[in-house]
Amino acid sequence: MQKLTWEQAAAWRVRRQHLDRRARAGSMLAVASRLCGLHAQLISSAELTVWARVEGLKRGAVQRALWEERTLVKTWAMRGTLHLLPARELPLWYAGLKTSRRYLRPLLWRKHYGITLEELERLTEMIAAALENRVMTREELVKEVAKRIGSSGVAAKLAYSWGTVLKPAAFTGRLCFGPSVGQRVRFTRPDTWLTLPPARFDGQSATAEIARRFLATYGPATYRDLARWWGDRGGMATARQWISSLGDEVTSVELGGQRAWMLVANLRELRELPASRSVRLLPGFDQYVVAASCHAHQLLPGDLRQQVYRPQGWLSPVLLVNGMMQGTWRHSLKGSRLEVTVEPFVEIPSWARRAAGEEAERLASFLNCHLHVIWKRSRSH
Repeated sequence: MQKLTWEQAAAWRVRRQHLDRRARAGSMLAVASRLCGLHAQLISSAELTVWARVEGLKRGAVQRALWEERTLVKTWAMRGTLHLLPARELPLWYAGLKTSRRYLRPLLWRKHYGITLEELERLTEMIAAALENRVMTREELVKEVAKRIGSSGVAAKLAYSWGTVLKPAAFTGRLCFGPSVGQRVRFTRPDTWLTLPPARFDGQSATAEIARRFLATYGPATYRDLARWWGDRGGMATARQWISSLGDEVTSVELGGQRAWMLVANLRELRELPASRSVRLLPGFDQYVVAASCHAHQLLPGDLRQQVYRPQGWLSPVLLVNGMMQGTWRHSLKGSRLEVTVEPFVEIPSWARRAAGEEAERLASFLNCHLHVIWKRSRSH
């Protein structure tokens, strides 16, 4: 079994995620595809995720792709969290998400929402019917579904916060987000909002392709890594099945004394990857950090997980040096002035400080602001 170090794994992920050298201008959709979508709890963070990886990104590019060009789609996906997915790849993700058992829990629906799985499916069908060729606020959707289903009580379940009752419709391709009106979100139906390519995936081929993409970008990875990233009720058993379905395409490696998996096609490239330096200011909720949640201690200089992975699922912006989380940072806009504050965990070498400063300059240019950088003392002092 090939033995790999965490430094090698980090260098590989950095290369695969365009964090050593930005992708060419205009490749936002290709990068979103490589990352298996953009985490979108905050649209501003999703845009900075692309900014960190794509040369010459223009401010507002993500919003234009969502609401004008319709090449990105906002929906609930992995782990039941918000993602931006390339529109042309929706058939793949819907085929994979339809296999999820995340929301097939009769006791959960009965206890927390007072409905059966049969009522949930009926509700989901009515959501799809209501949204055909329409873009509706949650309140408008509740009224329309109540009219169609003949029960205001069942339809009122749609008004619950966090959108839990809407997520099964999103998983099955019957709902996605439309452009908001002020602070009010709106929903629509993907197949009438977009021109979708023909579906060519069944559940098995879709989950195999999703596992393949995950390993190609976030490998070497364990079953636990994949299970946590996908977030299905099947957990480890699902992850083991997905990776096993790839057969000879995958190989096991020893990563820091633990068994992990890689695509065979990637292993030689990883082993021969030349040493290089890289520095990025990753935004909150960045995919690099999300995918490392099970083994973050391997990429941190000490017991500092709580500084990055915070309560209620919030993920801090990270100073990434050679693929290692070496600190956190934050930024604030004060008129035309951008203030970037970096809080390193350890002493940062001079070359990395210069590179971080250059990244901050890039951010100021992206936001069309003047820059002021503040470096806090490292925690090692």
